[in-house]
Amino acid sequence: MVDEVTDKNFEEETKDGVVLVDFWATWCGPCRMQSPVVEDLSEDDDSVKFLKMDVDANPDTPKKFGIMAIPTLLVKKDGEVVDKLTGFRNKAQLAKVLDSYSD
Repeated sequence: MVDEVTDKNFEEETKDGVVLVDFWATWCGPCRMQSPVVEDLSEDDDSVKFLKMDVDANPDTPKKFGIMAIPTLLVKKDGEVVDKLTGFRNKAQLAKVLDSYSD
């Protein structure tokens, strides 16, 4: 399951463990392709917390992390950014990236 995260709760929601945040917008075609992949992966991998953020409704967090294009997937581990992926990624590519950060 992929939960919505906002500027207000981003730090709290991403401070522990491995977290993938999907930065997206409703008008973004590639984002609409990426979201189902992230949803599907979230059902297979319970060692990672999956979140999504609408960049139009929450401009502060994308600005803080220098996110200039979407979709961008931010991977955090114990509160620290460990990876930033811009553009569409398939399920196998994402699983491989996440596996490298799981204990």
